[in-house]
Amino acid sequence: MTETTWLDATAQAELVRTGQASPAELVDAAIERVERVDPQLDAVIRNRFDAAREEARGELPAGPFCGVPLLLKDLGCHVAGEETNYGTSFLRDAGYRWPTDSYLAQRFRAAGFVVLGRTNVPEFGTTISTEPAAQSPARNPYDTNRSTGGSSGGSAAAVAAGLVPVAHANDGGGSIRIPAAECGLVGLKPTRARVSQGPDVGEGWAGATIDGVVTRSVRDTAAVLDVLAGPMPGDPYVAPPLARPLAGEVGAPVGRLRVGLLDVAPGEQYLDDPACRAAVEQAGRLLEELGCEVGPGMPEAMFDPQFPRFFTTTIAADVALTLSALERGALGRPIEDGDLEPRNVMYRAVGRKLSAEDYVGARMWLGRWTRRMAAFWTPRDQGGEGYDLLVTPTLAARPPELGWLTDAGPKQEGRRINSLMPFTSQFNVTGQPAISLPLHWTEEGLPIGVQLVAAFGREDVLVRVAAALEEAAPWSDRRPGVSA
Repeated sequence: MTETTWLDATAQAELVRTGQASPAELVDAAIERVERVDPQLDAVIRNRFDAAREEARGELPAGPFCGVPLLLKDLGCHVAGEETNYGTSFLRDAGYRWPTDSYLAQRFRAAGFVVLGRTNVPEFGTTISTEPAAQSPARNPYDTNRSTGGSSGGSAAAVAAGLVPVAHANDGGGSIRIPAAECGLVGLKPTRARVSQGPDVGEGWAGATIDGVVTRSVRDTAAVLDVLAGPMPGDPYVAPPLARPLAGEVGAPVGRLRVGLLDVAPGEQYLDDPACRAAVEQAGRLLEELGCEVGPGMPEAMFDPQFPRFFTTTIAADVALTLSALERGALGRPIEDGDLEPRNVMYRAVGRKLSAEDYVGARMWLGRWTRRMAAFWTPRDQGGEGYDLLVTPTLAARPPELGWLTDAGPKQEGRRINSLMPFTSQFNVTGQPAISLPLHWTEEGLPIGVQLVAAFGREDVLVRVAAALEEAAPWSDRRPGVSA
């Protein structure tokens, strides 16, 4: 069989389609890589290898990714009869198995993917490093003393190390883009509601959460989103339809887009790594070479000091509700503070004290703020600034060392989290699509991500530009020190 370690999902699917490899061969090869390499990374926390082998040797759906191995994040994407533990010890110890498939799991299965297991996550996905108290931290394959990012850190480590070509991820404040940036991958956060969260969730974090994947190629990101996208009947709202499949945007002309480069320090409370600034400057030069009109620019509301407060209000309310629902359902017992990490104790306490007026007031403030943000992408003839893209660093600094977020105690944890992520959560709240690309590398060989943000509903613009940047500054030959 053809060596598959560094083939992307599109190429692996083509091997099956042309008879050069069987699904069983792809799955067996991926399982061997996980067993051999993952003990150095702790990216995969629970496997279903026997079931995967059986499925690969059976009758798989004839989807576009038939036989391609996949890992699911241990947060969301419930599969009937299987565990999803949200990075917690209490769900893990209870051995709770979800009663129904999520719509997303059905979509992955219909596409032909074969799931090998679940990946490491921080507890409830409420931080940006995958270091849960319930298990060992996920380790970055470029430097195992450093973070993979979060909350999709296990997924990112597994894909970056060549264990699988693609892995499920989701994003409520940067949790697709941040791990992609820290592990040298492509990470696209889709437009709000592009991927359904049904049937168990209407909207998470007041509409900020969305599912997707992390990959090594733009064409995989586009083609996988094509099979995941689409509303489930009963969804509270739907994303604007795309003109054509995103896979068709790969290689399409970029055109003369108006691009704003965020080239100012976001504030004293945030980190300001020169490598991240250099990454944006390099991206700007590449975009100019592609024919774009590039200059300084950012939405005037980008760093409104009240934004973190109101966004945190919605997260706290959601965490409190999630915990009470688990107490009534999956566990059937109270979840004590000692069951939780300090960060989530705080979120629950805040969420429980909120009044309905507080919560609705936060939603209303964020709605007004979102309209201020949208003006940046609104055409000039409609009173806006007329930009097509915003380019920022994905993070304010290179991947931190494991333990850095928490080693100064609970009071400092929130400040350090915020100091590292000034650029991502805004677009969870606005619902806009945003992608992180591995366009820059530090002197010690660490990846630095660059974020591109398009107008609401315009993943097509992001895919066209990302594919052109991938061709202009390819990253496919990059290999981490720990890899298959």
